Amino acid sequence: MEDVQQLRIDLAAAFRCAVRFGFNEGISNHFSVALDDDTFLINPHGLHWSEITASNILVCDAEGNVLEGDHPVEPTALFIHGQAHRAAPHAKVVLHTHMPYATALTMLEGGRLEPVEQNAIRFHNKIAYDDEYNGLALDDAEGQRIASKLGNKKVMFLANHGVVVVGPNVAEAFDDLYYLERAAMFQVLAQSTGKPYRKISPTVVDMTVEQMVGEAETAVLHFEALKRILNKEEPDYVN
Repeated sequence: MEDVQQLRIDLAAAFRCAVRFGFNEGISNHFSVALDDDTFLINPHGLHWSEITASNILVCDAEGNVLEGDHPVEPTALFIHGQAHRAAPHAKVVLHTHMPYATALTMLEGGRLEPVEQNAIRFHNKIAYDDEYNGLALDDAEGQRIASKLGNKKVMFLANHGVVVVGPNVAEAFDDLYYLERAAMFQVLAQSTGKPYRKISPTVVDMTVEQMVGEAETAVLHFEALKRILNKEEPDYVN
């Protein structure tokens, strides 16, 4: 098993960086990391992401019992994240946000991230869409329904709600979260002009996807750079 303390530090860094990029919403939304089949790290309910530190991240089991930590776990976090970790072996890390531009796309009838911009192309054929908003995820059935839509994809758009991004580690998942919001932002800005997209041919889209090898390595470099900034400006996140 990876060093749990390092996972806590990385998760705390992800929360702090998410605030800097405007991905957070009040004290809502959740990031989690699976430790094994039955337990995961997750943010405590009631703390703003800008104040989260490594030491106050919870260890929770699939039933919602807090095994380590002084705060409760938020109910929808349990049902969305617990079920996602169980349903998708590739979802070691699960990041759920209501970040503005990606969420805006979930509000559109037939809203899809279109492969008409370079950042968007990295997500080509890697997004699942849940087109049915069904209220808050406050029970196992709704958590299972959401998780079943993910399949083997690494991004899921939740209708009228927000997005879920999953990955094998915090660095890769956060890198995808960052570039997903950038891609959604560019699309919303383009849509706001009322002019048609300049389409990219399917052949070039496929070629560009193949060119985007090495994303995992770049993601690690990106996340390490972000942590260096935090180490200078918000060093308490590691506490």
